[in-house]
Amino acid sequence: MSQVKAAVIGAGSISDVHLNSYKNNKDAELAAICDMNEERAKRKAEAYGIGKVYVDYHQFLEDPEIDAVSVCTWNNSHAEISIAALRAGKHVLCEKPLCKTVEEALAVEAAVRESGKTLQVGYVRRLGMNAQVLKKFIDAGDLGEIYYAKASCLRRLGNPGGWFADRERSGGGPLIDLGVHVIDLAWYMMGKPKVSSVTGNSYRRLGNRSNIRNLSYYKAADEGDRNTVEDLANALIRFENGASLFVDVSFALHAKEDRISVELYGDRGGAELEPRLAIATEMHDTIVNLAPQIDAPTFDFADGFQREIDHFIECCQGRGKTLSPVEDGVEMMKILGAIYESSAKGEEIRF
Repeated sequence: MSQVKAAVIGAGSISDVHLNSYKNNKDAELAAICDMNEERAKRKAEAYGIGKVYVDYHQFLEDPEIDAVSVCTWNNSHAEISIAALRAGKHVLCEKPLCKTVEEALAVEAAVRESGKTLQVGYVRRLGMNAQVLKKFIDAGDLGEIYYAKASCLRRLGNPGGWFADRERSGGGPLIDLGVHVIDLAWYMMGKPKVSSVTGNSYRRLGNRSNIRNLSYYKAADEGDRNTVEDLANALIRFENGASLFVDVSFALHAKEDRISVELYGDRGGAELEPRLAIATEMHDTIVNLAPQIDAPTFDFADGFQREIDHFIECCQGRGKTLSPVEDGVEMMKILGAIYESSAKGEEIRF
């Protein structure tokens, strides 16, 4: 395949970084866009010079000119659309999370195997410059065996509303929206060990905090007052190799400031990936801190998505295999599902 004719299903907020990244890739051509809201799809088509607009994704997938699609819809339609796209012979980049349930994830995995096409899960932070640099240190053994990690993404005021706050469409709140990123990033850096058990908690105490004034925050394209998701979730994830990962994430929290952190600790060194790449180790019986000199020591949103789309296009052309395969999406859904189940039952979930 030479130039990949790509298209986007879902014209909400996240679609812009996909569309812009495709537009910037010389091996990709934006062929079409699809959204239930025809006017919104037309606006995006005009902005990005896209010739075809669809409102029904079934018709969209019948278009023989489309080679690959980005699925940027509500979480509850990820599996359905991804499976249909694979069966239609398209390569798929599915925004995180892969879907809402383990059963859906397994169905998507089966469709990938049947189709022989690429499905890349949107774990964009794996492709950030800071993550790619640290992975080289880890793969070279500079941190040794990683036995503990911490992942956190805490927002004081960060419930986007709209479909994000509707559990039926989203599958959950900050855990499935934010936690999926930081858990995956830590797990990926740890070498993707097999999970042995999960203990989790989730809380609904503060709601969407719509009473707050004088502090701006990200809002969904389809704003609304409905809120049926958790404010906060935390979990301890244990792995078969003895390692463990602690995570906490929130949409609403009485905290001094928003913060994100991903920390890894091995028997030869440790590292902070977020909020800024840094490595700690021992040299000549002295503890030393290493600060890699790179352009993006923290995750750069635009650059990360460009790297993700560029990588996806390479995979569509057969020039590589995705760093975020469907199998990883399945494992992540098992982890997220177990955290919610543990919270609901008040007990540890064993795998």
